[in-house]
Amino acid sequence: MGGGELSVLVVDDDFRVANMHAGIVSALPGFTVTATVNSVAAARAAIAGNAFDLALVDVYLPDGSGVDLVREIRFDAMMLTAATESATIRAALSAGALGYLVKPFDHAALAARLAGYARYRRLLAVPEVTAGDVDAALAALRPAAAPAGAAVTGGSAAASPTKDLVLQAVRASDVPMSAAQISATIGISRATAQRYLASLVGVGDLRMQLRYGSTGRPEQEYSAPRR
Repeated sequence: MGGGELSVLVVDDDFRVANMHAGIVSALPGFTVTATVNSVAAARAAIAGNAFDLALVDVYLPDGSGVDLVREIRFDAMMLTAATESATIRAALSAGALGYLVKPFDHAALAARLAGYARYRRLLAVPEVTAGDVDAALAALRPAAAPAGAAVTGGSAAASPTKDLVLQAVRASDVPMSAAQISATIGISRATAQRYLASLVGVGDLRMQLRYGSTGRPEQEYSAPRR
């Protein structure tokens, strides 16, 4: 993993779903989406031209199976899919998938899996580990659902006045807000706003969704979960 960000490939046949997953990944510190594709062929082309750390792969793709794709790649993968057949799940895990998340899922569920994956990578980033490190790394891949307000591993969501201001600004708004709007509202940099927003999404205090315009990339916007 080193000091750089983890490079992610998103593979889903529905471009809107793929972009939504990419948005969740991009909102988390330490991750970057290098490619978003909608087929096995496009995934293979992306892999040929880039170095990835993690692939988020659907099972049902227009030109093949995501399970077969996971079996042939030489980096980590998780399945994000509506497929619930026991045989498919066993095949995916046998192919090497580190996780299996069934659609539809809450944004916070994927954020928690990704945070766990980052911890897994950190724990196994040294040449040799202890038995306890092995247990902790494997446990990190299957995090328990985090209660609202809980801290993310590493302290990124620890209590702070700025985090509270970000949370209050979103809760006070009648409409979802972007990171740029939040930074302007409370007087912090956009990068700082994005960092706190990512950790708040990761623990379930906020939700992140994508707003699509007529052109360009969709914009991430944040709102408080309905109680």
